[in-house]
Amino acid sequence: MPDEKLTRLSDPASAIASYLDDLLHTATDSALLEESVVEAPAPEASPQVDEPPVPEPVIEKAPAPETPEPERVTGPQTELQPAASEPPSRPDWSGAPFECLIFTVAGLQLAVPLILLGAIHRVEEEIRPIPGSPRWYMGIRPDRDQNLRVVDTAEWIMAGRVPENARDNYRFVIRLDNSEWGLACDDVAQSFTLKPDEVRWRTARSKRPWLAGTVIDHMCALIDVRTMADLLVRAEREHHLDLS
Repeated sequence: MPDEKLTRLSDPASAIASYLDDLLHTATDSALLEESVVEAPAPEASPQVDEPPVPEPVIEKAPAPETPEPERVTGPQTELQPAASEPPSRPDWSGAPFECLIFTVAGLQLAVPLILLGAIHRVEEEIRPIPGSPRWYMGIRPDRDQNLRVVDTAEWIMAGRVPENARDNYRFVIRLDNSEWGLACDDVAQSFTLKPDEVRWRTARSKRPWLAGTVIDHMCALIDVRTMADLLVRAEREHHLDLS
């Protein structure tokens, strides 16, 4: 549900700054929550007081009862699986330095790992809209190899805080890995190498599951591409979009 307070922001720069600040807090709060789980300090020892020795009572020890051996389980073991809606706290590509590409959407900087960037297409032809589709769904971009489902990225990630006429500035579509989904964006900037410790990784994904973390030095949000694509597929099914 759109944030009523931020919906009233008339200045696009203020809306973008507020949203970026919210993203940074989302990642930082998640990390701080993990760091706050520490061991409680041991209680201080009470001062010793010299007391006269107390004779120990003589207690006859009864023989310990025999403990039966546990039964052997011969049937197959059931392996617990994580909930399908809960993405991993760290993507599998985050363990070593990786190349990233920055792109901009309505003044907001986002980043995707190059290993999961399917392609970059120019918006040269009009994207075919789908009747009855939600605001975040721009439509289909015909292609000789594969039709691409194009997302209004600003509406998808900044609902309620999107600057007016943001869609008019879209010039590129970034395809997510080998999926049929593409994110519309204004511009594509430079690529760079990121070390894992340069990212404030999230440890919980209950809010904005697509946000893997934030790159503080570049003031941008790092996208978990596979989770983003999964969320779009789920949203497509929920809205029963006719994509034929």
